[in-house]
Amino acid sequence: MTERISAGGLQVAKTLYDFIENKALPGTGVATDAFWQGFGSIVTDLAPLNRALLSKREQLQAQVDEWCLARRGEPLDMPAYKAFLSGIGYLVPEGEPFSITTDNVDDEIAHVAGPQLVVPVNNARYALNAANARWGSLYDAFYGTDVIPEDDGLEKGLTFNVKRGAAVVARVAAFLDDAVPLTEGSHAEVSEYALVHFNDHMGLSATLADGRTTGLVDPAEFVGYREREGKLGNIVLRNNGLHIDIVIERDHPVAQLHPAGIRDVYLESAVTTIMDCEDSVAAVDAEDKVQVYGNWLGLMQGSLSERFYKRGQPVERALNPDREYTSSRSGTLSLPGRSLMLVRNVGHLMTNDAILDQSGHEIPEGILDAMLTSLIAMHDLRGNSRFRNSRSGSVYIVKPKMHGPEEVAFTNTLFGRVEDVLGLARNTLKVGIMDE
Repeated sequence: MTERISAGGLQVAKTLYDFIENKALPGTGVATDAFWQGFGSIVTDLAPLNRALLSKREQLQAQVDEWCLARRGEPLDMPAYKAFLSGIGYLVPEGEPFSITTDNVDDEIAHVAGPQLVVPVNNARYALNAANARWGSLYDAFYGTDVIPEDDGLEKGLTFNVKRGAAVVARVAAFLDDAVPLTEGSHAEVSEYALVHFNDHMGLSATLADGRTTGLVDPAEFVGYREREGKLGNIVLRNNGLHIDIVIERDHPVAQLHPAGIRDVYLESAVTTIMDCEDSVAAVDAEDKVQVYGNWLGLMQGSLSERFYKRGQPVERALNPDREYTSSRSGTLSLPGRSLMLVRNVGHLMTNDAILDQSGHEIPEGILDAMLTSLIAMHDLRGNSRFRNSRSGSVYIVKPKMHGPEEVAFTNTLFGRVEDVLGLARNTLKVGIMDE
């Protein structure tokens, strides 16, 4: 039988209670009593509304089933079907036009179009891999996948295939020609990249194999660099808001395949990651939820790590630091080393016995997730982490499997109540709506 602690009128599984008291709450500035009393009030007020919304779902589903069964085998009359769905309130009239703005949204969501990953947050290794996928090696991507076919001597094999490597270098140069082209020639022909001094900034020049000197079609795409031992070691370019890091290391064996000594090209890739508490996660009790919340806490505090073995050797994985360069406009260029992390809460449907209400009923798991993932994200908001997740001071919660405006409005009410309990400014919690 589950051991429980009474707090705020709730019956909390001891393993979850201990996690909240000893790990999640400290450092947030939220007092224990205020947290539990506020949590209990939210459950008392909103759990019945949650159940009512689910009851309406069941009624609608029953009516839809009855309508469809009565017409089994008949051709679908779409106008009649839509009229029926509107009549029972499944489809609702479209509202009046409106406009809305949202403050304090990070660039990865508001301005930069880039890939997004979804990963089960209860698997620490997967979560770390996804967060660190902000940057990826383009050489590795071409060499290790079937983008370059394995024929005509281009097989991957167990050892490095120089011919395949040369094909990768040529393919990457073609990518650079497309994304950040030179005014003359190709990146494949560059024998040396160099810095050019201007009055108020640094520029980039490229010397081609035939001795010609050229530069970028758009000089503003050169935004930063690193020098190693007095030589140019990294070139940072920006295209459509995403960065490209060209690594020059002439002594490296792979760099011998390019005349300018390019060892690798790193692309800013997965700019956001959804840390998933829902679809890809099976969390059925308090112990499971503690694992989910514990990993989310580690991500928000920058402390999550995982040790595993790869090819018989131990590997320690942790969150990548930010990437520091010298700005082409003087000063430092600091680029995030990790994806901006969102968290997907459970939808309205599920309950979980990690916490029971005053009547002994399981509380809605969506309310539990909203309280705990938001509380934990406060470690990022308060600067308790080695790294910053949201530089705009927001928490991004993806809310799945909602049907209709009433369920979305309920989520908005829930998030507002959570903000009040945690002492957060209104709209700190940003919702990603999934109408499924």
